[in-house]
Amino acid sequence: MAKPRVWLTAALFLTVSMVRAEPRVVSLDQCADQYVLALAPRADIAGLSPRAQADDSYLRAQARGLSVVRADSEAILGVRPKVVVRYWGGSPPLLADLKRRGITVVEIDDATDFAGVRADIRRVARALHAIDAGEALVRGMDAKLTASAGAWRGRSAAYLTSGGATAGRGTLIDAMFTASGLKNTTQTTGYAELSLERLIADPPAAVVGGFFDRAAVSRQPWGIGRHRVLRELMRRTALVSLPAAILGCPAWFAADGATRIAAAARSRPAT
Repeated sequence: MAKPRVWLTAALFLTVSMVRAEPRVVSLDQCADQYVLALAPRADIAGLSPRAQADDSYLRAQARGLSVVRADSEAILGVRPKVVVRYWGGSPPLLADLKRRGITVVEIDDATDFAGVRADIRRVARALHAIDAGEALVRGMDAKLTASAGAWRGRSAAYLTSGGATAGRGTLIDAMFTASGLKNTTQTTGYAELSLERLIADPPAAVVGGFFDRAAVSRQPWGIGRHRVLRELMRRTALVSLPAAILGCPAWFAADGATRIAAAARSRPAT
C-alpha cells in the first residue's frame, strides 16, 4: 500500500524540479560574467569567459570552480546552453549563428545612467528566470544611491583615469558624481583623452581617480599612470580613487562607486 504514495511523492518532486528548472547559461565576456554570477544558480552556469577570475572582475571569487568557455561556436555549443549573455564578447557572425540554432542571446546595453543599469539587470534576469534575484540587485543598488545622495553638496571635481582619460555628460561616471553630490567639471559629452601636457598646464583642483589600482600592476612602465606628475597630482587632489573592478562594466556595482565617493565626503567635508 505504500508504493503508490512513494510513486506520487517521486512524481511530485519531478514536477516541482521541472517547474523550477533554470536555463543553462554561458557568458561571453567579463561584464556578462558578473550578471550571470549574480543572477544564475551555479549549477546552471555552463561557462564563463576567460577573464571571469581576473583581478578587475567584481565577482571573481564567485567564479572559482566554474568552467571557462571560449567565445566560439564549437566551445559554446559543446556545453549546450539555452541562454548566452554578452556585453562586448562574441562576433556578430557568432551571435547570429547561436540565434539560428535557437539559443537566446541577451545583450547588456552600455548604460550611461542608473535607469539604464536597472533595465540591464531586469533584461538579463527575465532571460534567466531570475526575476526575484534581479529585483534584489536593483533594491540593493538603489539603497546605496539613496545613502550616497548629496554627500558632496555640489563640490566640483574631475574624473581622471590612470590612462589620462576623463568622463563628461552622458556617462555612468557622471551619474556616480551626481548620485554623490559632486559636480563634474568636464562639461563635454562622453569620454575624452587628456594629454600629460594639459594636465601639467591646467591641473584640476579636485580629482576622482579611476583604474589607478591597475596602473600599479601595469606591464607598461612608460604608461601615463606611472608618470610622477600624474602620481603627484593624484596625491594632492584626489578625493577618492575607484578600483577597476567597479568601473569596467555598466552594472549595479557602479553604485559602489557612488558610495565610495560619498564616504570620502564624510571623512573630508566639502568646502
